[in-house]
Amino acid sequence: MTLETPIEYLSGIGAEQAKLIKKVLGISAVEDFLNFFPIRYLDKSKTYKISELGEDENLEVQLKGRITDLVEIGGGKAKRLSAKFHDETGTMDLVWFQYSQWMKTQIPQNKEIYIFGKVTLFNRSFSMAHPEFEPMENKEQETRLRPIYPSSEKLTKRGLHQKFFQNILRNICAEIPNLIHENLPDDLMKNLKLMSRQNAFLNIHFPKNLDYFNHAERRLKFEEAFFFQLSYGLKKKYHKSHSEGNPFPVVGDYFNNFYKNHLPFELTNAQKRVLKEIRSDLKKTIQMNRLLQGDVGSGKTMVALLSSLIALDNGFQSCIMAPTEILAQQHFNGISKLLENTDINVKLLTGSTKTSARKTIHEELLNGELSILVGTHALLEDSVQFKNLGLAIIDEQHRFGVEQRAKLWTKNKIPPHILVMTATPIPRTLAMSFYSDLDVSVIDEMPTGRKPIITAHRKERDKISVFRFAKDEIDKGRQIYFVYPLIEESETLDYKNLVEGFENISQFFENYNVTMLHGKMKPDEKENNMKYFASGKAQIMVATTVIEVGVDVPNASVMIIESAERFGLSQLHQLRGRVGRGAEQSYCILLTSDKMTNESRKRIKTMCETNDGFKISEVDMQLRGPGDILGTQQSGVVDFKKLDLATDGKIVKTSKEIVEQILEKDPKLEHPDNQKMRDFYLQQYKGKNKWGKIS
Repeated sequence: MTLETPIEYLSGIGAEQAKLIKKVLGISAVEDFLNFFPIRYLDKSKTYKISELGEDENLEVQLKGRITDLVEIGGGKAKRLSAKFHDETGTMDLVWFQYSQWMKTQIPQNKEIYIFGKVTLFNRSFSMAHPEFEPMENKEQETRLRPIYPSSEKLTKRGLHQKFFQNILRNICAEIPNLIHENLPDDLMKNLKLMSRQNAFLNIHFPKNLDYFNHAERRLKFEEAFFFQLSYGLKKKYHKSHSEGNPFPVVGDYFNNFYKNHLPFELTNAQKRVLKEIRSDLKKTIQMNRLLQGDVGSGKTMVALLSSLIALDNGFQSCIMAPTEILAQQHFNGISKLLENTDINVKLLTGSTKTSARKTIHEELLNGELSILVGTHALLEDSVQFKNLGLAIIDEQHRFGVEQRAKLWTKNKIPPHILVMTATPIPRTLAMSFYSDLDVSVIDEMPTGRKPIITAHRKERDKISVFRFAKDEIDKGRQIYFVYPLIEESETLDYKNLVEGFENISQFFENYNVTMLHGKMKPDEKENNMKYFASGKAQIMVATTVIEVGVDVPNASVMIIESAERFGLSQLHQLRGRVGRGAEQSYCILLTSDKMTNESRKRIKTMCETNDGFKISEVDMQLRGPGDILGTQQSGVVDFKKLDLATDGKIVKTSKEIVEQILEKDPKLEHPDNQKMRDFYLQQYKGKNKWGKIS
């Protein structure tokens, strides 16, 4: 037997069974079975008596007794098997809702056996559905913790029940000394008190006791985190040693003049720290590859502009690429305003840019007159050619495909320095994992003078009082957002709700100007409505999540989110960030229905308790999992068998630190101590991804 042995060659598995297992579970070789971990364990150290079962029992228990009175009841879809189970203290009912005639013949009657299952109490009598049973003579062979594997009705109907999988895995585990080899250095295992790889696989399937299981799980989690970090660490090392970049040694007149004479406010300490980190990268002859995280309104655009001015001081152009026209327009408006009293040329290029303006942009890019170009995907067009692109800034990069982003690299002979920005706070464990190949900077403080937004939860029945509160704020000279959900699956219904909402709001606020913004509008219409609101001529904007990013109206002080329970945490936080941009106190009101799921309640509660985007992102990851947070561009990446990024932050941090130490001393893993690790990495990872480069 080897790890590659197809499962149809294993004792106890026939050709048809192998076919079914491959189809349902995706298991085709011995190695797949070894990585087919139990989802839970039955503790068989205690045997209950029926008289010991309490009214609050909803536990999986083991009982010893006899099955009698096995009969089929009902007909058609309601047909089921029923039986009685007796021990010396009482009787309970057993029931099987799905069964085959073969399975019926396997149930032992009038023999003393053990049964396992979940006990429920109904009409003052106990019952157990789909119990598993174990003959007395097999009992001594069992370990205390009995593995329960993922299964399905399709498998159990064909006789592939838990006992079947346990027998197959027991046979495979007997061969572990020949199948599993160590892949971590001895010193590392000793320092971290890690169980050997062979013992880990043995004790994850058939643990001697709970302590052995915990050690096995810790070892397997660490291994997953370690090799994942190693793949990213090798990629980062390769990038730093092979990726050429134009050095920017000068901080000159453009930067200094703007900083001294045009900077509208004092930079926060976090902005200064991040600029220092970027400045350090830009001095080098290696391409910068940095991620800039910062909460909504923390001042990332200012950092982007100042970085662009360093590029300009060294004779290079910059571009800022955003995923939507609204966000690109927002960046352009902000940067243009900051640069209005300078001679620095900045322009906007989107899908809506007119042909004559495009022609001018293309010409000025090529002759070097245009210093900073802001835009959308339009920047990636072949016709967009720079004279000397030195810095490419990508905002909300998870919304772009890898191939799209890579097109920017080709816009200069020596690829430009890369600064990736996101206003979506990334949980620390995710940042340490999926952005390990990037250098990470964080703006973790807000500009001075900003008042924290007050967030409140109100029910549908409170709507009139919420409307009155909004009216009071308008009378103080403020502006209001009303946001409605727009979810693709129910787009027509949501659109109807939006239009109805607009009409109701227009009616209640009849003495005020109300405008609307949603994704189905033409770009010109969107822009006109935005300008109408931004100018202060409209007091209220009714919108969908199209305003989630890129809408900046400092006078807007109230955000009212309808059906807030239908939004994700990250989205709610982004929407809230549209207010609180001026000096006045701002409010976010979450309107929900009376009935909510537990998850919705936790989201709303989290929003009311904190404004900290990073804390919110941690809760978001616990609720949704890392896959959803990373987005579709990263789908398929989060396929850990044991590691849980939502709860195993310490393991990720430790593995990252150790990988960095190893690669610092031995970047190509050539030292004899690292031989096992290198061999395993090459075998498991090379060819499966393009992260690591190792010769």
